[in-house]
Amino acid sequence: MTGLAAAASMTSTGEAVQFWILGSVAVIGALCTILMKRAVHSALSLAGTMIVLAVFYLANGAYFLGVVQIVVYTGAIMMLFLFVVMLVGVTAADSLKETLKGQRWLAAAAGLGFGILLIAGIGNASLKEFNGLGEANAGGNVQGLAALIFTKYVFAFEVTGALLISAVVGAMVLTHRERTERAKTQREQSEARIREGKQVPPLPAPGVYARHNAVDIPGLLPDGTVSELSVNPTLRERGQMRDVSSASLAELKALERRSEDWLGRGSEDEPGPSSSGGAPSTEHKEGAKK
Repeated sequence: MTGLAAAASMTSTGEAVQFWILGSVAVIGALCTILMKRAVHSALSLAGTMIVLAVFYLANGAYFLGVVQIVVYTGAIMMLFLFVVMLVGVTAADSLKETLKGQRWLAAAAGLGFGILLIAGIGNASLKEFNGLGEANAGGNVQGLAALIFTKYVFAFEVTGALLISAVVGAMVLTHRERTERAKTQREQSEARIREGKQVPPLPAPGVYARHNAVDIPGLLPDGTVSELSVNPTLRERGQMRDVSSASLAELKALERRSEDWLGRGSEDEPGPSSSGGAPSTEHKEGAKK
């Protein structure tokens, strides 16, 4: 039995290679999470670290924890954080602003204390006997995990849930902004727009009184001039607004007139069928040969 326990406790070469490679990746990702200047890069680094942890869980036989780590934490929570950061647009300058004075020193002290507690706990830990994954997952991995969470570690589980709820409430309080002034009504906004001399009526639609109603064709005013306000500012900056001036319209009309003349001449040159319903005339055959 002693030989079997010693053999079971030994680490194979593949497990050692996997541990050192993935462990290095996890440590690098964790360091990048706290050292990156951009919030998006930090979130991506944390997502990579979580994926490596999921691989560790799967390698140790904790299949339920591995799947939850990928689906819930990496696939749902971290991607939600990433989308929020990308939509809100947090820049490196925003991340350097301290909302609370002295929070960097407090965070450093808390991290140092947590590291000391972690090292002390690992140093005092003692492994008296090795049960193995077979005995740990005898009744099923999910069943064994549920039994540990809701019996032996139920207090720690409840405290963790309370901390997460407190973190959510704290985030809502920090991001909530009280309105310092009364919101303007629609009438007040209209009066302010008239006083400032801005565009009072709605902007003209593209293609109004023009030959086409495409978004890149400006509308025409009653005097025939072009209204640039009817075209999107992005198209105007790119130079993608079509020319619908009088000269351009005259050239287009001339082109259409030449096309009509050419089509009309072609239809007149086409010989019709003979009155007797027979074959076409000899002149038409010779013209077709030419």
